[in-house]
Amino acid sequence: MKAIAQHEYGTTDVLTLTELPEPEAGPDGVVVRIRAAAVDPGVWHLMEGTPYLVRLMGFGVRRPKARVRGLDFAGVVHAVGENVTPFRPGDEVFGTCEGSFAEYALTTVDRLAKKPERLGFGEAAAVPISAFTALQALRDRGRVAPRQKVLVIGAGGGVGTFAVQIAKAFGAEVDGVCGTDKVELVRSLGASRVFDYTREDFGGGYDLILDTAGNRSLTSLRASLTPQGTLVIVGGEGKGRWVGPVGRNLRALLLGPFVKQKIRGLFSRENGNDLQTLRTLIEAGKLTPVVDRAFPLAEVPEAIRYVREGHAHGKVVITI
Repeated sequence: MKAIAQHEYGTTDVLTLTELPEPEAGPDGVVVRIRAAAVDPGVWHLMEGTPYLVRLMGFGVRRPKARVRGLDFAGVVHAVGENVTPFRPGDEVFGTCEGSFAEYALTTVDRLAKKPERLGFGEAAAVPISAFTALQALRDRGRVAPRQKVLVIGAGGGVGTFAVQIAKAFGAEVDGVCGTDKVELVRSLGASRVFDYTREDFGGGYDLILDTAGNRSLTSLRASLTPQGTLVIVGGEGKGRWVGPVGRNLRALLLGPFVKQKIRGLFSRENGNDLQTLRTLIEAGKLTPVVDRAFPLAEVPEAIRYVREGHAHGKVVITI
């Protein structure tokens, strides 16, 4: 099969289009013929091996353990193991795996769901990782509730476009913060007010702030919360090669016990139950992925650079 592989950490220069053996299902696996994959900021970090904490978390200290990048996908079941009963060859599915920038990938039942009928393969591939993050940040860490006043910072990005819609689906009043070129997009997703961060401040009085941008201090964010409000940190590009964007999550955890406001970080988890929840929201018309553009498999390096530079409105997908 064709795949985008890497043998060492580095920039997109380490990625090459190559031929690799097709994966085998084994007794409990599911082999999927990938039709589309998606790019998220984590792809860059795993490719580069930074922050160095990533390497210590089991991804390989000196070189990456996984040769193929990519987590999100949508495709068609190609083969299943003898112990697999929920899926069979020919089923259209979406979910996560290890190495979706390839023609075939191996995954497991708990990382799969039937592809929503409302979506094409490209749209479905855009969902899992970013929507997992938005859902778990709002529902689990933020305890979002009807009629709450919610602010999504970075509302025009991959996580942010899902977060605006999910908060609305939970009955909250949602405002968004984004760049000038994304204001109309965020408004179209249902945000009550949209703040262009290059021109205006967003004020305060929020019950819940979800920050995906990562360039504001915890002090300034707390000032925009109600006295009992909740701040959830889910991303951002912090400085430092050892902890990088994880640093803000760590500072949030350290500060949390000493203030009345709830300050929380998030490391999202892939799981089948939440994938089904997202599928239900999609089929109900409450959640629609925003796809900026698609790149072919051979242009994965260009796609990663495009996302890294912050150009994407929503998600970028890879068609295979």
